[in-house]
This record gives sequence, structure tokens and C-alpha cells, in this order.
Amino acid sequence: RRCFSSVSSEIHSPSSASLGDCRRQNCGIPTDWKLSELRCFRALCCKGPPPPRPEYDLVCIGLTGSGKTSLLSQLCSESPENIVSTTGFSIKAVPFQNAILNVKELGGADNIRKYWSRYYQGSQGVIFVLDSASSEDDLETARNELHSALQHPQLCTLPFLILANHQDKPAARSVQEIKKYFELEPLARGKRWILKPCSLDDMEAVKDSFSLLINLLEERDFEPSRM
Repeated sequence: RRCFSSVSSEIHSPSSASLGDCRRQNCGIPTDWKLSELRCFRALCCKGPPPPRPEYDLVCIGLTGSGKTSLLSQLCSESPENIVSTTGFSIKAVPFQNAILNVKELGGADNIRKYWSRYYQGSQGVIFVLDSASSEDDLETARNELHSALQHPQLCTLPFLILANHQDKPAARSVQEIKKYFELEPLARGKRWILKPCSLDDMEAVKDSFSLLINLLEERDFEPSRM
């Protein structure tokens, strides 16, 4: 499936009908099974077509130059020649085997960041991209923006994927350095977040990081308060 975009800006929850089909066939699905186990069981036991992939609405933020656009475009198999830095916001549907992520990427310029919060509503998860090889001033700005997002009322309960990008550059800080400098342990304690290194040279690792985020999104779907 191709990735659609429009510029201006740790698996699927079976439908009640699908689970009903299973119950009518006396499959005996345990109530504490994970989504991946339900999907596998249904494929073996239940008749009918496979359920559609779930879709999640995410917001992607980070400073200009952090590499948000390039990472998302690579995930969509877009040509590098057509990549243009996002000045306002853009929306991409990024397909994975077990989910489709509708990612709203927000521009990271100084005059745009103050409007980020206007686009948070409806988000189910957050992708924060930082340049691990940036200057001290930019890294400090990125830390402040991440702290603000982690504490924002519309984002504070959502899963976060934090990508320390440009790990292929000589000046890149390690994940442990980023974790300590950004004070993630004390600030994000009790929250669901993932910090991973990344670069365009290793897109398989980037995809693995997104798969971990999808797992968190699926787990959030199955929380008792949301059923």
C-alpha cells in the first residue's frame, strides 16, 4: 500500500461481529488474551475475511532540521529528491503490517512551534524527533519542547516515541546521554514512552521503533477503562 500525503500543515482490536463469530463457533477465547494472540487464534479458528488494519492518529513534532520529514518520507518509500522541509503541517498515512499510522507532522520553526498545541486534539500518540548531533542551544530548545509536550493536558496520557535522529553523524550524542540530558526518567515516570536511536542509514531500526509504538497503542486500546 502506498503512503498518501497532503501538505498544508510494545494488533488490531477485532470488531464485536468478528468476536461474535468466534463465540458462535465455541472457540472459547480467554478474556485476558493480547491482541496479537486474538488475531492468531481467529486466523486459525474463525471463518471469514481478516479484519481491517486499525488506524491511529499521531502527531509528529520536533525542531526544524531534526529529520521528521525525511524519516516519514522514507517510511512511505517516497523519493528523496521530492522531500521538502515542512513549513506548516503535513499528513501522511504510513502503512505497517498490523496498523496504519495517520501522522500529522508539524513544522518546527520558531514561528510555528507556538501553534503546535492547536493541532494536538484527537491525537492517540506522539512522535518526537530530535537531532542528536545538534548544537547545545538547539538541544536545550528541543528538551524544553519535549518537556512541554509530555506535560500538555492533551498529550500527557499518550504513548510517546522519542527518536534520537542523526546517529550517523560524528557529533551525535548516545541514547544514554540524551536520556540523562532530557531528564526523561524523572519527568516521564509513569508515562509510556520509548527512546530509540535512529538514522536514515538504518530504516529497519526505525521501523522496529514504530512497531514498539504500535504495541503501546494497541495495549492502550485494550485498557479496561477504554473497553
